[in-house]
Amino acid sequence: MKTATSRTSALARTLAGLILGSTLTLPAWSQILVGQTAGITGAVASSVKEATDGAKLWFDAVNAKGGINGQKIELRQLDDQFDPKIAVENARKLIDQGVVSLFLTRGTPHNQAIMPLLAEHRIPLVGPSTGAMVLHDPVNPWVFNVRAPYQREGERAIRHLSLIGIERIAIVQVDDTFGADAVVGVLKGFAAVGRQPVAHLKYDRAKPDFAPLMPTLKQANPQAVLYIGSGTAVVDGMKALRAAGSRAQLVTLSNNASAGFIKGLGEIARGTIVAQVLPYERSFSAPIVKEALALASAKGQEGVTPAMLEGFVSAKVLVEGLRRAGKDPTREKLRAALEGIGKLDLGGLELSYSPADHSGLDFADLSIIDADGKFRR
Repeated sequence: MKTATSRTSALARTLAGLILGSTLTLPAWSQILVGQTAGITGAVASSVKEATDGAKLWFDAVNAKGGINGQKIELRQLDDQFDPKIAVENARKLIDQGVVSLFLTRGTPHNQAIMPLLAEHRIPLVGPSTGAMVLHDPVNPWVFNVRAPYQREGERAIRHLSLIGIERIAIVQVDDTFGADAVVGVLKGFAAVGRQPVAHLKYDRAKPDFAPLMPTLKQANPQAVLYIGSGTAVVDGMKALRAAGSRAQLVTLSNNASAGFIKGLGEIARGTIVAQVLPYERSFSAPIVKEALALASAKGQEGVTPAMLEGFVSAKVLVEGLRRAGKDPTREKLRAALEGIGKLDLGGLELSYSPADHSGLDFADLSIIDADGKFRR
């Protein structure tokens, strides 16, 4: 008759055998965790969704072919409601969960707030969804930008307006680090054409109220108003300008290049100029666009938006870094792999990194919203 001790030993051996068997059939790492904190709800929810949908086009395509070295990518998302304080809390949580990289974090003050965590935990941030110059210069060894800086597109916008004969231009700027950063390029554009803004107004980021700004804008009588801000706040500001009776040309930066932004503008969308940092999202002549469109079509989606394309391109850069980092990539290996990308053809777009340059792409263009609610180049 078996004793209690012998029965316990037999059970232990059986369990050990089962556990050993399971470990033999599964890889040591079944997935690669990537973390994103962004305003899934709040003022920039629509553009965040579009950018993330674009990234998932590529992640899903890679996973469908077995992932990277047999490991699939899992994107873990946390909603920061477009609040920098919550973004920091979310980044900490994601880091503690073991993500190999932070990815596509939206907002200038949000990315600035999490930057100290990058060095502390030695973790890369790939494709921050902002064009703030502070993420480009000085070079942060853990930040890998993909899109061009806001300053470049702001300068381009002013030069273009001057070229087509628009000289009386006003600025309406959010009063935060994003606004302070972007306006540097805008003012550089004014200096290049030998002019000054006819009005330069600011609004509170947390509680935007445009009504007090309208009398000053109306008195300045601008031919164009450039809005530096995000999402629903810019929509409200543009609507307030139209309600005040101004027919000035509406202009904004690429952070508002989304279908959700157009939908928010409604009937006043037509004719609005929006800066862009990637090729025309409906151009089959650009291989990167053709690839994104094919993947979107396979999922039953109708086309891609500029925000989707930004997410798609950022995902391609991250995946390339993960491939080069090898099996079971670590944060350190990923950083080194990304920094070693001398020239990467993304499909008609060439991206380069080095220890002295983490800027990524250098592309800025302008679009206009047509009568059908689409961006035109």
